[in-house]
Amino acid sequence: MTELQEFVALLSGEFDNSRQLRELEEEGISDFPAAQHTGTVCNEKIQGLPEGFGGIFLLEESRYTTGGYTRASAHLFLFTQEGESIRLTSYELPRGSDKSSFSYANMGPVQYQELKTSEKFTPAYYTRRGQVWEGGSVSMFSPVLKFTLAQRIGPEGLEVSETMEMNGRRTFGGDRPILYRRREK
Repeated sequence: MTELQEFVALLSGEFDNSRQLRELEEEGISDFPAAQHTGTVCNEKIQGLPEGFGGIFLLEESRYTTGGYTRASAHLFLFTQEGESIRLTSYELPRGSDKSSFSYANMGPVQYQELKTSEKFTPAYYTRRGQVWEGGSVSMFSPVLKFTLAQRIGPEGLEVSETMEMNGRRTFGGDRPILYRRREK
């Protein structure tokens, strides 16, 4: 198994932060989002990949519940090995797809040449430190809207911090990262 395959295997599967929620409740914190995350390799659904294509496409499906309201979203990422680092490139979902309902289950065949990289998202780079990969990126979605991603990915699970700032004021995300653990089947 290559380093890239090992990295993507850490991101693949079903995760949630139920353990973190229990620990926060013991601390008296009850307003933290309940989060579920599923990562599925989907190269087999992408037709016309170039000869010798070395990247791995992963569809991430996420659900966040806070205050009784659930928000779902899907993202298509391409992971590639670049020297000692892994690069995450964000792609737009296939034309006509709805981010809140798109899933691996309803993903039909997609033509590689029709896929478009996200112009707003700055690629993230991950570096291995022992058994854990660390990385992220800062993207300017508009001149006043900044998105910051920081992740730690390892055998124990995923630590994800995502924040949005509008004109320098945080509008999304908190001070604590979401701690996802792999769901037992």
